[in-house]
Amino acid sequence: MNKNLYRELRDKQENDVNSFPMMFAFSTQQFNEGMLKLGLTAQDTDKIYSIGGGGYILKTDSLLLSNMMNNHSIEMQNNIDNDLTGDGFIFDMFLYELCNHEYSYTGDISDTLNCLDLTINDINNSKTLLHGFKRARIEACREEEEEA
Repeated sequence: MNKNLYRELRDKQENDVNSFPMMFAFSTQQFNEGMLKLGLTAQDTDKIYSIGGGGYILKTDSLLLSNMMNNHSIEMQNNIDNDLTGDGFIFDMFLYELCNHEYSYTGDISDTLNCLDLTINDINNSKTLLHGFKRARIEACREEEEEA
């Protein structure tokens, strides 16, 4: 199987996020344990920010998190911009996300586009995005047929 350039970047960025000091809590016990993990006591709530979805970070790490997320966006855009034909990173990106969102079963592209923060207009207005997207839609269905 060929290397998927998009998956490699996605895995690297996921590792960055997973190694970032944060906690998730959905109960008092989880909150207290998470605060200890961050080196705080349960009463040190003035030293954390909620990042939504039950997640918390240290206030002192907020700029680091912002920079990391900004760098991830820049990396993604650079990889898209550097694929001059749509046959490399862009194709890999669309193929991975179409398969991940079961396009071959549903025929629905909306979850893929939402995940990539793209619109159909974005795709139609870019020769490389359009080319990679068309190829990936065909390949996503072909891969599903071969698995069946």
